[in-house]
Amino acid sequence: MRKPYRQYCHPLPVSRLTRAVRLALQAGAAGLLAHGAAAAQAPDAPMPKVEITGSAIKRIVTDTPLPVQVVTREEIEKAGVTTAAELMARISSNVGGLTDGASINVGGDQRGFNSANLRGIGTSSTLVLLNGRRMANFASPGDDSGVDLNNIPAAAIARVEVLLDGASALYGTDAIGGVINFITRKDFHGVEMNAYVLGTKEGGAGKRAATLSLGTGELEKDGYNVFAVLDVQGTDRLNTSQRKFVDDLRIPQRLGHLLSNYTGPANIRLTSAQRDHLQETGFLLNGRPITNRQINLSIPTCAPPANLYLPAGSGGVDACTYNYMGDTELYPESTKQNLLSRGVIKLGADAQAYAEVALSRSRTNYVGSSARVTGAIDYRKIPALANTGLDQLDDDNPGQIALRLRLSEAGMRTSELTSESQRYVLGVTGIAAGWDYDAAYNHSVNTVKDKDTHGYLLRDQLLAGIADGKINPFGPSGAEGVALLGSIQVNDVVRRARGTVDSLDVKASRSLMTMAGGDLGVAVGAEARRERTDFNPSALLMSDNINNDDAPEGGKATSDQRKVYAVFGELLAPFTKQWQGQLSARYDHYQQVGGALSPKIGMAWTPGKALTVRASAGKGFRAPSMSDLYRPTVYSQTATLPDPVLCATVDNNFADCAFNWDTRRYSNANLKPERSRQFSAGLVIEPSKHWNASLDYWKIKRTDLISEIGDDIILGNLGKYGNLVHRNDDGEIDYIELHKENRGAQLASGLDLVVNMRSVNTGVGRFGARLNGTYVLDSKIQTSSGDPYISNLGKFVTDTVVQRWRHTVSMDWEQGPLSATLSNTFSASYDDQNSAINTDDGSVVAPNRVKAYSLWDMSLGYEWGKNLKLRAGVQNMFDKAPPYSNQANFFISGYDPTYTDPRGRRFYASVNYAFR
Repeated sequence: MRKPYRQYCHPLPVSRLTRAVRLALQAGAAGLLAHGAAAAQAPDAPMPKVEITGSAIKRIVTDTPLPVQVVTREEIEKAGVTTAAELMARISSNVGGLTDGASINVGGDQRGFNSANLRGIGTSSTLVLLNGRRMANFASPGDDSGVDLNNIPAAAIARVEVLLDGASALYGTDAIGGVINFITRKDFHGVEMNAYVLGTKEGGAGKRAATLSLGTGELEKDGYNVFAVLDVQGTDRLNTSQRKFVDDLRIPQRLGHLLSNYTGPANIRLTSAQRDHLQETGFLLNGRPITNRQINLSIPTCAPPANLYLPAGSGGVDACTYNYMGDTELYPESTKQNLLSRGVIKLGADAQAYAEVALSRSRTNYVGSSARVTGAIDYRKIPALANTGLDQLDDDNPGQIALRLRLSEAGMRTSELTSESQRYVLGVTGIAAGWDYDAAYNHSVNTVKDKDTHGYLLRDQLLAGIADGKINPFGPSGAEGVALLGSIQVNDVVRRARGTVDSLDVKASRSLMTMAGGDLGVAVGAEARRERTDFNPSALLMSDNINNDDAPEGGKATSDQRKVYAVFGELLAPFTKQWQGQLSARYDHYQQVGGALSPKIGMAWTPGKALTVRASAGKGFRAPSMSDLYRPTVYSQTATLPDPVLCATVDNNFADCAFNWDTRRYSNANLKPERSRQFSAGLVIEPSKHWNASLDYWKIKRTDLISEIGDDIILGNLGKYGNLVHRNDDGEIDYIELHKENRGAQLASGLDLVVNMRSVNTGVGRFGARLNGTYVLDSKIQTSSGDPYISNLGKFVTDTVVQRWRHTVSMDWEQGPLSATLSNTFSASYDDQNSAINTDDGSVVAPNRVKAYSLWDMSLGYEWGKNLKLRAGVQNMFDKAPPYSNQANFFISGYDPTYTDPRGRRFYASVNYAFR
């Protein structure tokens, strides 16, 4: 998991729930009427029993003590989304998942990873399944482990089941926050074609998608069925220059200290001795004596528009500031291809054999700002400084001038991230001796290639070219310098990672006996799994000769694997017509980590058709990921933080004692599993056939958290953690140790509200609606045992925020072949991070409260007979821009990219034609 939170925020009073629920209900007030209703069955037709996520025993869908939300194929089509990641953004309980927008950076960790994060307790604690079975996690090593949603074949999804309750008792590790089960079509025949196009009002981020579905054979009639779904799509990049809201955020004026002091023409970084000498000799810049160690000879012009003179910016009063937010990416260019194929054949009246193949490739191109270079040059090559005598000073390198250069001549830094997934399942299912059984072999692979394609240069030749004058740091280079820059461009796959999961699982269920309320059901199962990860940095990367893409000391290729064995059992006991109980348990044993027992009990009381009261309690666990155990040491930096030791010597002036300190991040082969306790209780009411509602309370506590002590926590408590701070002979920080350890605890609790109204016919059509909302009561983390808890509820802390209230409301209308859908997604306001430090003047950013974020979408559909469907829609109808934020965690400044959408208003249309 990521670093513990930085600041404490008291939770808001529960009375806020009333206002939040009222807001959501008002948003859908036009009618919480019939949404997504299936065709009514004949009165005497028995309800089919199916397997539901969270249980291995087949039962009626509504007959469960566990809270399961279902998103149908129809709802996905009406929303106009084409990827699993876009779909998860509309789930109110999904908080702070990884997205393309949030991963835009240069040289960052786990770029290209799209993930889910139920309850906001961590990507690594949300289990993602495809047809009830695991997929290989995103292979690139990092702080987060989980399935890349880019590898889910969205076009083949029949429905999504979201279990909002821990399910380690059935699925094992990673299910602490909940389970998301993407369920694909199982029996398709015919031909279906779908085309989709999306454009934005201001340009950029356009999308095109096409899907072809083919199937033959009817299982009951022909004894077999084989089908395949192919989906291809591409998305255009979106640049900051294409969005007016970026200028409206006034980032240079508000957050100039978060911009860059690597500029073109180059900023000069003087030593203290050089600055003092120039002051003593009367050197003037812009007609005034210099005051800072950082100067730029071009002030106050600074070669706009990219380079600005911002006295309050990162360059300071004597230098320039580079506004990278004026020319960088907000949304990356990407292509995605997914193929899902499934075949099933009858082996007899009570047995079937099946095979599944899922192949996917997601290629994302990240474009960041142009190369930044820390170089050096002899002062005599700078005319303005040539006669100042700087070579006479008692410096480590007399006469050498340090440069902070933005090298636009080398082009934008561009990387290509390719995530590929293969998944093969071969199994048999049927009935034998009264047992429903299912056994399968699952081979799943994810490979990630990270390629530097442009703007990354060979460091040694680059620095030599600056030192000898071929590359001009203060203006355009000559032909020889331009040729040199072209010849040292890096085009290399610098990182390769591969994750493989091979598993054999078997499960069986049956009725044991008849009880007063129905059949006593039992299920048993077992699984054997092997997990393997391989990480291979290129020889060029490990030479540490790529500018802006550093190799960590001690970094090396790794190959690690482990074996996992598990058994589980489940009982479903209808004690009476009103009382039902569910008891399950699973034991897992991880090679080199140890074992974990995960029990769970659930109860449901149904005194009448209109009311069900349900509750469940259980224990769960998360085994340390292979990255937690074995990742090579990573070298990185902190955010701008003050060093209390240094601050004590300079009267606590942050301009002189705050800095981006170096860190070394270590894995730990001796980690134990995290443990959790979950509890949920709620009720479901259904007073009429037209509507129902549910309200569920949930609480999760995790202990033995696998985490690092936050660098800010370390510097804020040197009495306890000072041994992790390494200093040089002058007492300055050399680096800070960050170790993965089992430490501390995490608490989260809240309420899930669902209101669903079904199929209300009126004189002007049939209406329907659905509300899904999550109100969080508590979200906090403890760094170590005995330390105080730190809350990120309604407060951006370290790297994320958990909004107190989030909801999705959708309203439908149908009249003959016509249909319409109106929907709203909402995230509550919160206190900003409010911690960024301006190292030029020592000031802290002005406090801010981030405004609520509300998006409205609408679509219209028309069915032309049984074969042709047309749909057109607008997303973000009111062109809502991301609200201003002063967060300093992400590469993107000015707003929080984890839950907002910079694309603005966009229009889409789709056409679907089917041959049956």
